[in-house]
Amino acid sequence: MFGVLKVAIAQLNPTVGAMHTNADKALVEMNKMESAGADLLVFPEMYIPGYPPQDLILEQYFVQENLRVVEKLALASGDMVTLIGAIHHDGLDTFNAVAVLQHGAVVRWIHKSLLPTYDVFDEWRYFKPGRDNSPVSLSFRNGDTLKLGIHICEDLWDENMSYKVCDILGDAGVDLFVNLSASPFVSDKYKERSQLIISKVEKYHKPYIYVNLVGGQDQLVFDGLSMIVDQAGQWLHTCPQFEESTCLIDLPVSSATIRPQRLPVIPKEEQIYNGLVLGVHDYFRKTGHSKAVLGLSGGIDSAVTAAIAVEALGAENVLGIAMPSKYSSDHSVSDAEALAQNLGMKYLSVPIAQVFDGFQSTFDDVLGHHLEGLPEENLQARIRGNILMSFSNRDGSLLLTTGNKTEIALGYCTLYGDMSGGLAVISDIGKRMVYALAHHYNGIKGSELIPSNTITKVPSAELRENQVDPFDYEVVAPLVNSIIEEQSDVDTLISKGWERELVEELLHKVRINEYKRQQMPPGIKVTSKAFGIGRRMPIVNHFSQKQ
Repeated sequence: MFGVLKVAIAQLNPTVGAMHTNADKALVEMNKMESAGADLLVFPEMYIPGYPPQDLILEQYFVQENLRVVEKLALASGDMVTLIGAIHHDGLDTFNAVAVLQHGAVVRWIHKSLLPTYDVFDEWRYFKPGRDNSPVSLSFRNGDTLKLGIHICEDLWDENMSYKVCDILGDAGVDLFVNLSASPFVSDKYKERSQLIISKVEKYHKPYIYVNLVGGQDQLVFDGLSMIVDQAGQWLHTCPQFEESTCLIDLPVSSATIRPQRLPVIPKEEQIYNGLVLGVHDYFRKTGHSKAVLGLSGGIDSAVTAAIAVEALGAENVLGIAMPSKYSSDHSVSDAEALAQNLGMKYLSVPIAQVFDGFQSTFDDVLGHHLEGLPEENLQARIRGNILMSFSNRDGSLLLTTGNKTEIALGYCTLYGDMSGGLAVISDIGKRMVYALAHHYNGIKGSELIPSNTITKVPSAELRENQVDPFDYEVVAPLVNSIIEEQSDVDTLISKGWERELVEELLHKVRINEYKRQQMPPGIKVTSKAFGIGRRMPIVNHFSQKQ
């Protein structure tokens, strides 16, 4: 019978490549938890180098520096056992690993066995899979010697794998499972994680500690929500979502807790909104930017983007620019100005009529006539893109694009126009979710900061007289989500109730507009399949499901 283990979870936000800064944060927590009497301190996967370091791993000096940092932390370790994610190179192979630190030394290296290669992951490119899974016997200062089943992220997700790490550890007689993760955020993914954890606990009747990374890194956001489950399958502790958190918990190793918690129920809109806010905040902080600029059209997309930016960066650091043309309605201009005033952000109006007329005059001289139709519409978008980029260059602000996933999927966007920028904030949420976020934002603020007219009016790019968007978003947005996120084929989509003609039309639009998406700024991933590093489609693509 084991006693109570004092477990410290360090759900922290590292920066890729900032190994000494990451280690300094870790050292603060090690000293603090050692003094607090913790028996075990657990950091996330790949905490030292940050995750994912991608091709930095192929640079020999990077891996060596990571190992030197681990040794520095090892020397600072005492009676408390510390588990920290890092890269291990054993002289022959490179591993995604956990360093076990105690008594001034690296006691053991644990290697990740299941290396993901789907979606945003490409770990087989860098690492060799570990096949040395066995419990680690460690003596703790509470007097217990426990067998820890230490494993890393994907090693938990083994249900469809022939090599089952948790089963190997469980069958070997572990006393406690510990998983160090860097699991990117997708809405409701924490529920999947929790179900997997419970399945392991129910099978082996051993407690489970799960520690996840938190923070934004390029296109990814890590949501934290680290968890501890007791041997009876009850929730002992959950860390907050999207926040750094270091906490000390009493874990009864061989008995159930008398004060179980409930797994939090978090509405999807709340998860996505908070994930985007953290993603924007960390993208700016970690790239060295502090100010943002974006175009305000008076429409729903730019309004939601502005609200997220203000929340992430502070209203004083966000500039919204309205750029009315002869086709802009009065309400669009007034809605944009009202939004800026409600959010407290900076606002400018830069009419484009004079610039537009100058371009048209040039085409008159060269072609003998104005541009008309689509070239005239795109010219306006590109003028606006140039104006916004000029303001970005003026003071080093980062330009935020405002296109949503539905429009980007279908190519309803203009290269070097509304696609110009440094970060595509809402590029992974469909049009219906954009509206849901607008309502969520107004709800949490207790006021219609996003004007009601912006939410209720018919969407329009206002690039020609009486123009409205050419889609019924209530129909098209969920269809696009099924095409991109579920990768559904024609027959499956038709069986769900969509018309064949519409399905084939949208599949065609998605396919032929890949060249645009490969030139768009990075976006923040919040769904199971986002445009960017997790979706690798050829630009030249003659495949069609009709053939």
